[in-house]
Amino acid sequence: MKNQFTAVIRQDEGWWIGWIEEVSGVNCQAKTRAGLLRSLRATLKEALELNRREARALAGDSAEEEPLLV
Repeated sequence: MKNQFTAVIRQDEGWWIGWIEEVSGVNCQAKTRAGLLRSLRATLKEALELNRREARALAGDSAEEEPLLV
């Protein structure tokens, strides 16, 4: 399943900075716009996987997963 997220980006004093609107804590900076977008994608992927692992660990073995569409 593919998800779509929104990168909010801007240039500030020679650096590109950005964050993912829908996921708190996912933010990066880079010297180029392309570099920023690559970094944001990688950081978002890592954050989502970490959140999944933590949620599954907290829920325990008897928990069920249910996909939600919003």
